[in-house]
Amino acid sequence: MKVTYDHIGKGYNMTRKADPFLLERLHYHLNPRQHGFYLDIGCGTGNYTAHLHNKETKFIGIDPSKEMLSVAKQNAPEIHWKLGSAENIPLNDTHVEGVIGTLTLHHWNDLEKGFAELYRVMKPYANVVFFTSTPKQMKGYWLNHYFPKMLEASIEQMPSLKNITEAMKAAGFTDLFTERYFIQPDLKDQFLYVGKHNPEMYLDENVRKGISSFVNLANQEEVQKGLEKLTQDIASGEIQRVIKDYENRHGDYLFLLSQKEN
Repeated sequence: MKVTYDHIGKGYNMTRKADPFLLERLHYHLNPRQHGFYLDIGCGTGNYTAHLHNKETKFIGIDPSKEMLSVAKQNAPEIHWKLGSAENIPLNDTHVEGVIGTLTLHHWNDLEKGFAELYRVMKPYANVVFFTSTPKQMKGYWLNHYFPKMLEASIEQMPSLKNITEAMKAAGFTDLFTERYFIQPDLKDQFLYVGKHNPEMYLDENVRKGISSFVNLANQEEVQKGLEKLTQDIASGEIQRVIKDYENRHGDYLFLLSQKEN
């Protein structure tokens, strides 16, 4: 994860803005009632961290990328930013009132160790909220039609919902819940499937530069050919048939929710 986001960190904030709807759902599920510190694990440049942080709900942002944290510190110096990872969280036991994580689970090296660390630093009855995607959901992205090898590599690194839930249960999280999320046309955070309804977005190099799959997992020859085909299909209207072929009810991403019971 560190290598990936040190590489794209400088331009990341151009396209990766905190989305209002995702912020609302993160806040709703986190349900911060207690004053104290909350943790954003894999915080990146801290876009979501900074929007959720206030006098009552103070956040700590942890990320393995120095480049990302440098940007975060410049934008929100009042927040505690720490270098670390899910598997090695530089906090004391029962230190935080709750945890969020957005699009971070697929970058962890060890799910069981990561969730065990989160369980350690969480206070009793603290909530944990992750925003992520699953291989099953990603197989339903129409991007597979134009960039099959890139999506194959992206799907391969994405942990399954079964593996995630097993790792969480092994750490001590018992009751797990999910909420499906379908990409909206006005999505402000330009992550991988941002162009579900607006395929022209992928023709913008700046958008692709903020997406790790395009930057680190893609074969550039495939990307170029895929973009050429996508351009043709947008012009001819064929893209609408492709999009329709990939319609499904699995959701594009999901919120994964749990609580430390004691």
